[in-house]
Amino acid sequence: MYFWDLIWLLLFIYTLIPVFKQRDVVRRRINLIRELEKKRGSRVIVMIHRQESISFLGIPLSRYINIEDSEQVLRAIRLTPDDMPIDIILHTPGGLVLASEQIARAISMHKGKVTVIVPHYAMSGGTLIALASDEIIMDENAVLGPVDPQIGNYPAASILKVLELKDKRDIDDETMILADMAYKARAQVMDCVYEILRANNMEETKAYEIAKILTEGRWTHDYPITCKDLKNMELNVNHNMPLEVYQLMELYPQPAQRRPSVEYVPLPYDSKNIKNDKRN
Repeated sequence: MYFWDLIWLLLFIYTLIPVFKQRDVVRRRINLIRELEKKRGSRVIVMIHRQESISFLGIPLSRYINIEDSEQVLRAIRLTPDDMPIDIILHTPGGLVLASEQIARAISMHKGKVTVIVPHYAMSGGTLIALASDEIIMDENAVLGPVDPQIGNYPAASILKVLELKDKRDIDDETMILADMAYKARAQVMDCVYEILRANNMEETKAYEIAKILTEGRWTHDYPITCKDLKNMELNVNHNMPLEVYQLMELYPQPAQRRPSVEYVPLPYDSKNIKNDKRN
């Protein structure tokens, strides 16, 4: 009996190890956020969406911008003094238009400076949130994306293209209904982007031009809009990325795999070290 008791005890401890590891990761995240807040004198809000192993089963959960996110961000903004700067660390593939618009409008209405920090990418709804900020800090290789609406599995612009290519008598009722929804969705998102840019004191003609570019469907929905593209749009973009942001990203790991797809020595290199290694 003693042997089986020991086995059960070991199994119980083994199942608790991931829980303790997760708690340690959360503690390190909070400490790093507090450190960044003290350094920048701001409220730091982190919205990072990636797969992460949760519980001892290690089940990966895919994340995206949802209503719960908008509720949490709006609550954080309400708890922030009007004159205090806000830094939003954003890493997301996008999500619900409603949730993204709520966050973007709340950011736009905050009286203090709002900075969106993008270490890797902020696509779709993430781009909408970034446009609402006073400043966008991006890694030199980070990207944003178009905010053209999607109707079901199809881009709104592509659905509307069907009306141009086919006679209406040859189009089924369901496609006509989707086209009507697509027309309204594109107009609504374009109006939202325009209003957000105008709230940031962008000139009217320029705001309309950028809103049209980002919503009309000239690119695929996953098209990467680079820092150079954003600067050409005269948006306030720079590369003054705090080192703590990269460190924070390491604390939001992807689920562990049997064999890592990318491997490297996790240390900063300089050319002198490399030359010395070659000589030795």
